[in-house]
Amino acid sequence: MPRRDSFQYSVQARCSRAEAVALLSDPARQTELHPLITRVRRLSPRPGALASYAITDQLAAGPVRFGVTYQADVLVVTDDEIVTVARQRPATTVRNHTRLRDEPDGLVRVDVEITLVAPTPLFAYAFRQARSAHLGLARRLGEVLGRAA
Repeated sequence: MPRRDSFQYSVQARCSRAEAVALLSDPARQTELHPLITRVRRLSPRPGALASYAITDQLAAGPVRFGVTYQADVLVVTDDEIVTVARQRPATTVRNHTRLRDEPDGLVRVDVEITLVAPTPLFAYAFRQARSAHLGLARRLGEVLGRAA
């Protein structure tokens, strides 16, 4: 039986919303942000996707390091919303729902909700890895977007 849980984070960045959307909707540009990504290859889009990618992450279990490749699909990209879904075997999905809005003083607010579904035996490890990686991404995001501006 699969388990499901979510976590959220918010970041403010001094940039245009278009710059934030361009970065956050393109996994190939996120190798600088995402602490686990080591490789991104663009694929032909899957049905219903705007773009599809094969992404390789470097994971660790104690002293053992190993690569895992999964498919990520960009489903929605507008000036205020991005939705991506990553799928990995066995039966693991990570849904990223990002909302963007302008704030005073030239800031953009990025609100992200990550939802992970995984088989019960894998869930705790997968959830810890996803949360750690995305919170690491969040720490870098404001800086990277500020440099882009």
